[in-house]
Amino acid sequence: MAEAEKNDRVGPSVSAQEALEFHAMGRPGKLEITPTKPMATQRDLSLAYSPGVAVPVKAIAEDPARAFDYTTRGNLVAVISNGTAILGLGNLGALASKPVMEGKAVLFKRFADVDSIDLEVETEDADEFVNCVKLLGPSFGGINLEDIKAPECFIIETRLRELMDIPVFHDDQHGTAIIAVAGLINALDLTGRDMKTTKLVCNGAGAAGIACIELAKAIGFAPGNILLCDTKGVVYKGRTEGMNQWKSAHAVETDKRTLAEALDGADVFFGLSAKGALTPAMVQSLAKNPIIFAMANPDPEITPEEVAEIRTDAIMATGRSDYPNQVNNVLGFPYIFRGALDVRATTINDAMKVAAAEALAALARQDVPDDVAAAYQGNRPKYGPNYIIPVPFDPRLITAVPVAVAKAAMDSGVARRPILNLERYEQELSARRDPIASTLQRIYDRVRRQPKRIVFAEGEEEQVMRAAVSYVNQRLGTAILLGREERIRETAVNAGVDLARSGIEIINARLSRRNGIYADYLYERLQRKGYLFRDCQRLINNDRNHFAACMVALGDADGMVTGVTRNYSTALDDVRRVIDAKPGHRVIGASIVLARGRTVIVADTAVHDMPDAQQIADIAEESANFARRMGYEPRVAMLAYSTFGHPAGERSERIQETVKILDKRRVDFEYDGEMAADVALNPQIMQQYPFCRLSGPANVLVMPAFHSASISTKMLQELGGSTVIGPLLVGLNKPVQIVSLNAKDSDIVNMAAVAAYTAGG
Repeated sequence: MAEAEKNDRVGPSVSAQEALEFHAMGRPGKLEITPTKPMATQRDLSLAYSPGVAVPVKAIAEDPARAFDYTTRGNLVAVISNGTAILGLGNLGALASKPVMEGKAVLFKRFADVDSIDLEVETEDADEFVNCVKLLGPSFGGINLEDIKAPECFIIETRLRELMDIPVFHDDQHGTAIIAVAGLINALDLTGRDMKTTKLVCNGAGAAGIACIELAKAIGFAPGNILLCDTKGVVYKGRTEGMNQWKSAHAVETDKRTLAEALDGADVFFGLSAKGALTPAMVQSLAKNPIIFAMANPDPEITPEEVAEIRTDAIMATGRSDYPNQVNNVLGFPYIFRGALDVRATTINDAMKVAAAEALAALARQDVPDDVAAAYQGNRPKYGPNYIIPVPFDPRLITAVPVAVAKAAMDSGVARRPILNLERYEQELSARRDPIASTLQRIYDRVRRQPKRIVFAEGEEEQVMRAAVSYVNQRLGTAILLGREERIRETAVNAGVDLARSGIEIINARLSRRNGIYADYLYERLQRKGYLFRDCQRLINNDRNHFAACMVALGDADGMVTGVTRNYSTALDDVRRVIDAKPGHRVIGASIVLARGRTVIVADTAVHDMPDAQQIADIAEESANFARRMGYEPRVAMLAYSTFGHPAGERSERIQETVKILDKRRVDFEYDGEMAADVALNPQIMQQYPFCRLSGPANVLVMPAFHSASISTKMLQELGGSTVIGPLLVGLNKPVQIVSLNAKDSDIVNMAAVAAYTAGG
């Protein structure tokens, strides 16, 4: 691969080489198929395949609807494309569309727990495409069409909806329309407009543009107040040039012929066209408090900065994540299909699309929860001109949109399995949410808003360099690699790691001008602990953990990451020589255990071997404070092998004493113990103890000893399929995180992000 190609940028934070490595690493691609039933014994195999499989086969033959009960069909969506309109890249063919379709399938799973498989159809003939999808229909509960050029996309979707009894949804059309209309509803509210009299101009008569104005009409816009424009100008009645049946359906009686004429005095601009299509003069001509949705990707028709130079009264939205009010399809399609699948809808109709848009609009008006507020570093987003569309990591999306879609499907008569208890359905949806990505996303988004300088103490290690590059590429801040510059650059060249970029610094401890200052600082701390000045000088010169910790202690870096080349306890001892605990705090290790539908913080997983009651009480307080900083309201369970005195034992008495200590401290969080893990985590079992103080399952588990914490988290990881982040150091006066020996680059950058997240907090 040519050097120019390797370094080609494909976005503000992604290089071409990095993107290729991401898709190629480990198992190529982004998907795998795993069984949902046990396959450990001969009996399991007999039930899963022959002879047991014959029973559901016969049942489905008798009643096809039973396929939803006995197979994956009810939770399986096909993402299908022929590659004729891939992103903004054009017609590159079916095979080239596969990475995008895999990505779409991943988003279905990540955001709404919908299983999805991508299918790339090698034809540009609409009849062949329709026939192929129709014949595959029995395999799936829904069809998501993607990246198909106009006008074929209209023909294909219309015919498939007529031929199939499952939802068929072209996301490029309707997904964009639903999110845009959600934002439009709120923009109209904020500007005091009545949609029946509001004038809207849409520039772009492709799939998304036409879908947007169709949905705008469906929510109440007067057809005569909507003007559609394309590269030939206004679509008006009597026009013949560049017309087709889909444009003609939206032609109106007007004497306006150009986009500039159409926009004069208009209230709303919808752009689904190209960069630069909206000029400053056009913006100036818009009505008071204009609504401008410049949704062209990757570059909008006009940027918010350009509009701000002309108008101070505009409400703006774009398709970009680096501006407020992003029109992002991921807010729609996973949740729309979730609701449609759960009621076994035969289609996704206008009522369901409107319901989705209205649910999104309503969600943006609600008070933002801690999960979202944490991403804004204390600046809680509030409904207004810069917040009219929810953000993708809002955990309430999984309940708000599917419930609205399911209800609309039932009300409009297309649901084959009505949901009788919508409140219970909402609870089931909450349990589906995978917390892994949202937890990390919250951390990453907050750091991007206030980037930090993180020192990577073991800068000569290849995976540390890759983590540093990733840290910078993801716009988290500056990465400082500690080590010998010649050695670092030689290793980087051999490993194909590009360090020649802004945001990466290399520091050699021996050559640093701060060397003497750090030695003096360390000697002042250690002179009464048996250390001579030359001992401290040696530590600064030769031990990168001490040097890095001094950088953080004296404000030359915001945080540090270490641990790749030495064990946890050794690295912690190094750091503790330089950095103290926060006043009134205890240093502990807290691990975040992420399982399907549940996030639990476990402590202490790193520091205290066999804590006494006072120490366990401190650990409980520190863990509760950490949970709050991570966006969770703590419910703390002190675990033991016993539950509320049975069976009795010395270790249980220690936990009972901890509860009494917390009672005296009058802490401001829920806590109780001693209790076994199943009591703490299972609400049905907890109900057997009506005197238990916890209002629900615990989300903070305080272990009786380090060995039980370490064993349990590792078992959850290996046997339970949970993801464990940590142990995270909590309670130090400065942000330091220690990874496990030989940690992967992704683990290192996650820990760096956590260090940055807690900097100053």
